[in-house]
Amino acid sequence: MIQLIEQIRPNIHLITVKGRTCDFLLISDLHWDNPKCGRELLKKDLDEAVQRGAIIIVNGDFFCLMQGKGDPRRSKDEIRPEHNKGNYLQAVVEDAVDWFAPYANNLALIGYGNHETGVLRHMEFDALKYFQSIYNYKHKGNVQIGGYGGTIHINLDVSTPNDDVTRNTAFIIHYYHGSGGGGPVTKGVIQDQRMMANTEGYDLMWQGHVHELYHHINMVHYYNKMHKVIRHRRVHQLRTSTYKEEFGAGESGFHVERGRGVKPLGGYWMTLKVKRMIQEDKGSKSDTRLVEAKFHTT
Repeated sequence: MIQLIEQIRPNIHLITVKGRTCDFLLISDLHWDNPKCGRELLKKDLDEAVQRGAIIIVNGDFFCLMQGKGDPRRSKDEIRPEHNKGNYLQAVVEDAVDWFAPYANNLALIGYGNHETGVLRHMEFDALKYFQSIYNYKHKGNVQIGGYGGTIHINLDVSTPNDDVTRNTAFIIHYYHGSGGGGPVTKGVIQDQRMMANTEGYDLMWQGHVHELYHHINMVHYYNKMHKVIRHRRVHQLRTSTYKEEFGAGESGFHVERGRGVKPLGGYWMTLKVKRMIQEDKGSKSDTRLVEAKFHTT
């Protein structure tokens, strides 16, 4: 579980974990209040996170919130009965505060998605900030709110009682909720490569939004100034999907009418592990600690 999470900047967070290994549950596009959200699957994944002591991070669209007054997308079929009230937006958030109560020790960070920013823009209501204030007070949590995009700096503290200094090994994540439609053929991979072209210094680049599910690895080389050699390293790229199943039998609905097919459900487990690596170049040895990341779907 979380040892410490700190907000360094509005969209930069530092997570410190004691130990050589740690599990994370990376999910997005929960659309928790939508009747089509698969809450049983979501609960299964969240409960497993508690069992594993995993840190939970949500990359946008925690809520759906499309049934407010004046929203052209609203539909009577798309609202849960318990939220069909005059204070609809508050009712959704306050209900979520209670539903997510069992995960207060694991839920670390929630970023904005286009659904949250849309409500903020049109209804002047910040659902995530409202959730954070009530949730942390009521359940003694420390959930942090990020940006639509941002950075998560993870330190694995591998110090021992005999160390005079703290020995941290870092793994850096760039998260961005996503943009565009993904494309029926490319499924958003083109956007991954565009992101590779305009960012650097990250170990993982993570997006959601288009309701696709994949992980791939880009290999890059860089010049090590200290040892004057060329090194290789991995840059992971991750796309987490959704918990909202919109296709059904393909009989009707916005998703079907737009020609969209069945989407995968769920997110990814990420396991970080510190490994000691000794590299030798022209008689010069370097003893370094690196973080190995492994991913598998929920």
